[in-house]
Amino acid sequence: MPALEAVTLTTPRLILRPLTEADVPALFTIFSHPEVMRYWSYPALSDIAQAQEMLQRIQASYREGSAVRLGIERRCDGVVVGTCALFNFHAASRRAEIGYALAREAWGAGVMHEALTALVTHAFTALALHRLEADIDPRNTASARTLERLGFQKEGHLRERWIVDGEISDTAWYGLLRREWENGRSANAE
Repeated sequence: MPALEAVTLTTPRLILRPLTEADVPALFTIFSHPEVMRYWSYPALSDIAQAQEMLQRIQASYREGSAVRLGIERRCDGVVVGTCALFNFHAASRRAEIGYALAREAWGAGVMHEALTALVTHAFTALALHRLEADIDPRNTASARTLERLGFQKEGHLRERWIVDGEISDTAWYGLLRREWENGRSANAE
């Protein structure tokens, strides 16, 4: 697997790019919204200082080569409306987890599908990964649809895996193999 480095990916409507200090207000807007954070594995941010700390962790993960977390910027207005990430890399097995969050105002416009299509393509081509995994709350049906539209398959259900703010929730585990991604792209091209 190649070393992780800051990367910028473009799509017709989006720029996926490393997050900077200027993105702290956008991170706070996204990760403090109760609907966005409803099914997340940690509570909503309550202070802008927490968004600053998040940015510092994101930038440290780049330096350490442990994760790739990109801001999702709309090309039309330059607003960061989400993040998407590859993390928990297992180099020997060429696998990683994928994660994502989208500002409430951007829901329903196909933004996340467009962003994740670019990120998954990058994972399976430039990073030569063999497998991607996703851990979602099974009650998050929109996230499940997003993954399934990309070709991910539900592979398991882990009971009472998370406790966030005293609420216990399960995990739905999804996986996507590179050959499935390639076959799906070939079928869509025909």
